[in-house]
Amino acid sequence: MKKIGKFHVITDTLIQNRFSHVELAEMALAGGADTIQFRSKSGKIRELIETATQMKALCKEAGVPLIINDRVDIALAVGADGVHLGQDDFPIPLARKLLGPAAIIGSSAGNMEEALKCLSDGADYIGSGPVYGTDSKPDAGKPTGVENIRIIAAEIPLPIIAIGGITDPDINELLGAGAHGVAVISAVCLDDNPEAAARRFCAALKGYGK
Repeated sequence: MKKIGKFHVITDTLIQNRFSHVELAEMALAGGADTIQFRSKSGKIRELIETATQMKALCKEAGVPLIINDRVDIALAVGADGVHLGQDDFPIPLARKLLGPAAIIGSSAGNMEEALKCLSDGADYIGSGPVYGTDSKPDAGKPTGVENIRIIAAEIPLPIIAIGGITDPDINELLGAGAHGVAVISAVCLDDNPEAAARRFCAALKGYGK
């Protein structure tokens, strides 16, 4: 099985404009993030490729995978380690065909039906939520709750990455429910010190169960 990180930081410049994607990636990596996801819903393709190329270089130096949100073409262009795809995004089987067996492909699931589809389509991990609700993704839907993580984790033999309104004090509850790890946007990107925020998450993850 592929090694799936426990702390995914998703970069975003729509909810804030103090830091660029590259700056956020650099600070998150310095704080201990073990997976970086480049998420940009707008921008010219050349600009996206340039940004993703810089992020890939940072991630490669840190030995951390770079995942591209939605855009299989950008992932191919920069040699990213994988993609994360929503239920209505690029089909997982086709993404696998294009990116190859070594690529990490994650997919979103808000309920068991969607989680089963992720599994049958060949996803490597499932991003499940929004657990607590979120303002980072207006189309994310209503909060799914921790119990939903517990139900999916008990039935689906894939790493479950909880997402949606998560803060570092939530780590014990989420991992206790069966989540493999967490993915965050606002908790790091909106913090005055993203590196310090990332360090708090890493400390919480390392401290789980102790």
